[in-house]
Amino acid sequence: MAIDTQTATIAKAGKYLSFMMAGEEYGVEILKVQEINGIIDVTRVPRTPEYVRGVINLRGRVIPVIDMRAKFGIEKVEDTDKTCIIVMQLDCDGKNITMGVVVDDVSEVLNIAEDEIAPPPAFIIGMGKLEQRVVILLDIDRIIESDDLDAIVSTEA
Repeated sequence: MAIDTQTATIAKAGKYLSFMMAGEEYGVEILKVQEINGIIDVTRVPRTPEYVRGVINLRGRVIPVIDMRAKFGIEKVEDTDKTCIIVMQLDCDGKNITMGVVVDDVSEVLNIAEDEIAPPPAFIIGMGKLEQRVVILLDIDRIIESDDLDAIVSTEA
């Protein structure tokens, strides 16, 4: 996935929701998070990319769901009782999209100061340096690109 570093988003100090995938900790801006749900039945949609798990019915709204393991090319594993769907509001070319992302486990809300964020590579907006660990802060709007949304946005009611 090619990203123009001239227009890449840089992480700002603030609150981030951290989650786990394959033993690594990631974070997304808390303001993008609408809610967190345990894993629920996802209806597969034919002819969508492999990383699109399908859609869910969230209080009468049909929401597309992305499997972050598949999106990142991480080995697929069975869902556990800790597997979650984080429902987020994404900005794609000025259009607000509600989407769920499946992650292994939600960790905590982190407050990360500006001096705790290192410069990012590619689709990462920063690296949170907290005590003895590093949290990868994702630019979720860039990970779920326009082409991805075109493939699934028609599934959203």
